[in-house]
Amino acid sequence: MRPELRADLLERLQRVYAHMDAGYEAAAAAYGFVCTGCAESCCRTRFHHHTLIEYAGLREAFARLPAVAQAQVLRLAEEWQASLAGEGAAQPLCPLNSEGRCLLYADRPMICRLHGIPHELSRPGEAAQRSPGCSEFDRRCGGMAYRRFDRTPLYARLARLEAEFRHALGVRRRFKHTIAEMLLNDRLAS
Repeated sequence: MRPELRADLLERLQRVYAHMDAGYEAAAAAYGFVCTGCAESCCRTRFHHHTLIEYAGLREAFARLPAVAQAQVLRLAEEWQASLAGEGAAQPLCPLNSEGRCLLYADRPMICRLHGIPHELSRPGEAAQRSPGCSEFDRRCGGMAYRRFDRTPLYARLARLEAEFRHALGVRRRFKHTIAEMLLNDRLAS
């Protein structure tokens, strides 16, 4: 892919992220909900990410970290991967979590941005499906009436950008990886 096209697509990804952040913040404000972390941290959840463009953005942000931080994150990513084989072991924090904060917060993927708030998603020809908030949201705000947070336009914008990115790369295969997998493999988007 031409470097200027890649740079343009990643800049547009940041604009999509800004819309996601604004949507999340508006929905959270409607409930008076502020995420302050919790024992069931979403950073302990085994999320799979499905977009190559988000992977590329994450890898570029990771490359900007100091070498010492990169080495620490990669060590934690290896431990995170190894923990998946353990029976009954507590899931460790995401390897990007440092003292309760994401080292790549500005470049975190969609699911990391939108998790926790009740929302809906509409697929063509189907009724909108609602999903609940996280357990901390439910504990603090679960008795409140649903306030509409439609993720559909946000997903659609990301999907269009992903299609452009894949077309430019000439890639059609599926992509399904955790943050740890994306950090450990710098060739997934090739």
